[in-house]
Amino acid sequence: MNEHARNIAKKHFKKEWENLEEAERHVIGHYLEGTPATHPPAHLTDEKLTLGQLLADRISAFGGSWPFISIFFATLISWIILNSFILARFGKEFDPFPYILLNLFLSMLASLQAPIIMMSQNRQSQKDRQQAQADYEVNLKAELEIHLMHEKVDELVQKRWEELLKIQENQSAMLNKIVTKKNSRN
Repeated sequence: MNEHARNIAKKHFKKEWENLEEAERHVIGHYLEGTPATHPPAHLTDEKLTLGQLLADRISAFGGSWPFISIFFATLISWIILNSFILARFGKEFDPFPYILLNLFLSMLASLQAPIIMMSQNRQSQKDRQQAQADYEVNLKAELEIHLMHEKVDELVQKRWEELLKIQENQSAMLNKIVTKKNSRN
């Protein structure tokens, strides 16, 4: 890495270049190149979704929605009405009251749905970590740029004070000449 990057590391991160975290090196590189610290969130993951991941996301999205809850509730009520009232009149109910077959189906649904939702949550957690890392880098770059702007402002203020001091010295010298000239006439 070039000397300017090493100086930024020492001055602003109080570390040698070799001791910087990867995010800090990344930020310094982007600062020196004048490029954004991160890409838009849509580009955070370059991975192509497998069929299983795509299905997990869609099943998880549907399983946690109001349409799913409505369909699920309607199915349960229909099952109970069908077995307890309609088919019971003819003595042909296939799952009578404690609804053991329904309970078996619900257990199977839960045992399949839970791992699928967890897979989707794990992927979302990974995306959240990537977003947090991107946010960290953006904040780090902003902090670095603020520090560098403060330095520039301080340099300008110092330069301006020096100019004002020279002007004041010139004015004092001119005033002394005027006073000396006036005193010599008297």
